[in-house]
Amino acid sequence: QVQLVESGGGVVQPGGSLRLSCVASGISFAAYAMNWYRQGPGKQRELVASMNRYGNRNYGDSVKGRFTISRDNAANTVFLQMNNLKPEDTAAYYCNVNTASQSHWGHGTQVTVFS
Repeated sequence: QVQLVESGGGVVQPGGSLRLSCVASGISFAAYAMNWYRQGPGKQRELVASMNRYGNRNYGDSVKGRFTISRDNAANTVFLQMNNLKPEDTAAYYCNVNTASQSHWGHGTQVTVFS
């Protein structure tokens, strides 16, 4: 059974930083691309960042240059370093992996940015 557990969310002022973590179990972690999505209030869920098994990264336009995705295959963990946070980054952030059978999601971690 695939499980994804996010942590690291919180409340931060504009310009601040947070580091999100997602620990995966039930999959051969190193073999899969890992994704971070977010869903803000009244908005659709959007892709924030992804990192495939080869280390290639992809970012949403709104976070390029501010967010960095990384992974530790030995620890089955994917990270999202978020710098220079803005109020519009306020959202629930979700970890995601797509296996052959289905798309798996964590329960999310809340990030709130306000002054």
